[in-house]
Amino acid sequence: MTTEQLSADVVVVGAGPAGSSAAYHLAKLGLDVLLLERHELGRDKVCGDGLTPSAVRELVNMGVDTSTWRRNRGLRVIGGGHQLHIPWPEQASLPAYALARRRSQLDRDLATHAVVAGARLLTGVTATAPVTGPSGRVTGVQVRPTPRHPEPGVEAPTTITAPLIMDAGGVSARLATAVGRTRDERRPLGVAVRAYFRSPRADDDWMESRLELWDGPAGHSDLLPGYGWIWSVGDGLVNVGLGSVSSTPAAASTRGIDYRAVFKRWLAHVPASWGFTPENQVGRIASAALPMAFNRKPHYADGLMLLGDAGGMVSPFNGEGIAQALASGRLAAEAAAQAAARPTASGRELALSQYPAALEAQMGGYYTLGRIFVALIEHPEVMRVCTRYGLPRKRLMRLVAKLLSDGWERRGGDGIDHFIQLLTRMVPAA
Repeated sequence: MTTEQLSADVVVVGAGPAGSSAAYHLAKLGLDVLLLERHELGRDKVCGDGLTPSAVRELVNMGVDTSTWRRNRGLRVIGGGHQLHIPWPEQASLPAYALARRRSQLDRDLATHAVVAGARLLTGVTATAPVTGPSGRVTGVQVRPTPRHPEPGVEAPTTITAPLIMDAGGVSARLATAVGRTRDERRPLGVAVRAYFRSPRADDDWMESRLELWDGPAGHSDLLPGYGWIWSVGDGLVNVGLGSVSSTPAAASTRGIDYRAVFKRWLAHVPASWGFTPENQVGRIASAALPMAFNRKPHYADGLMLLGDAGGMVSPFNGEGIAQALASGRLAAEAAAQAAARPTASGRELALSQYPAALEAQMGGYYTLGRIFVALIEHPEVMRVCTRYGLPRKRLMRLVAKLLSDGWERRGGDGIDHFIQLLTRMVPAA
């Protein structure tokens, strides 16, 4: 690509779900968008691969063909000696099914979908720093070819300019960090470990969540502050993982838990018939930090928007980030399109301010509830009481399932939806 082409209406850094969603919606709205990705499409990433009905809704809005993706019927929740099946409810804005897609396939599908819509994609391009003007406004990004990439999108270090830059670069949030948007150490932080296995459990139509995570045989070892999951991703594979959450990064560091070691000990004590053995493992055991509850702000200022993990949008209720990433891309694109139509700088800034306001309206109160939730369940004794006495109460668990999966209606809905709506209005903003 020649130097004179290295400009656009919007530059999106990172072709994960957030970046590809933004690129798709921007292109459909008529903007010239340049989507940058450090690596090749289809690279394996740490992710639960679960796409809740909230994520499915965003995929439907994008017109993504998911007909061959693995569907599931609902949640199977196990803990405290109880087992409960909670089907995904059919709702006005949410379907009665969820999906699973390996992250490597999902990222490739979404980026390709954005390109078909009109976005320009450059792979093998690393954004090294933001370009700022005298006022501190971000006006572009410095990029270089990613080392050892087979087909770099640029041949030498250069600068790409645009009136608006979107950082969708994940938890590292390099551009955001470079302009001084540091992580809020008062917000929750999660940890996830996962691996793929060939297993007979790949035929299971439920997403299984084990609310009691034991460091060894159940009842004969330590109860850990976290939960385990098992669900099919298709092609005979299951995603097996565990997650833990702490109310602050400092609380997480004081535990000193080696979660990879915990994961291996957990696998050693599951039924042999499941086939979770080294011989059946496909790929690596991977782990990652999960930035939660808007732990990096502002989500827009001075020409730079933060999307998905870069803006700390992982849910503190369940560690899900894909639905939120997809939604952030859509909301960012809508604000960007409105700004592009304004003839004055003040008008453009006013339009761009819609983005953080929309995020707050969509997720703010919900994330505040999530922070309260985390502060409670990070104590194992509280988790033990909740699983033992809460799981047998089906109506309570339907409420919990809607909260955990972000599967509640923002308008209308049933009595449970109205109750959650009331709670989110009562708590302070996130």
